[in-house]
Amino acid sequence: MTLREKLDQDLKSAMKAGEALKVSTLRMAQSAVKNKEIQFLKKETGLSDGEIIDVLKSEVKKRRDAVEEYGKAARTDLAKKEQEELEILAEYLPAEISDEDLERILKDGIRVAAAQDEKDFGKVMKVAMPILKGKASGDRISNMLKKLLG
Repeated sequence: MTLREKLDQDLKSAMKAGEALKVSTLRMAQSAVKNKEIQFLKKETGLSDGEIIDVLKSEVKKRRDAVEEYGKAARTDLAKKEQEELEILAEYLPAEISDEDLERILKDGIRVAAAQDEKDFGKVMKVAMPILKGKASGDRISNMLKKLLG
């Protein structure tokens, strides 16, 4: 079953079960996928699972940012809703690598780039990102690398 089919099937199940938040979240995800199909001129063929995952990652990042901003504005009700949407969308994404694996890969990147301090951040990212693309969020990679270089 493709990811697109799974989204469709889960939307139908959520509609039957009366799960309003899940229905609205999955409809939003499908809308984002359709918009990307139009953008990439793939309306007839559809997006691949990898491209759909990229769309969902973008939507998850939007939710994370919204949760953070609502938290700063003391709008816990809106932050809670965004967090719940984030959790629904995260079910469709592959699991990220562990902190130990991330640290190991970044240490290898530091060694390969001969990095000494935070000024060499970009050099290490050039080495590590091709390996880590899709396996960990950019924020997580950046924070771990800053900790290792600092």
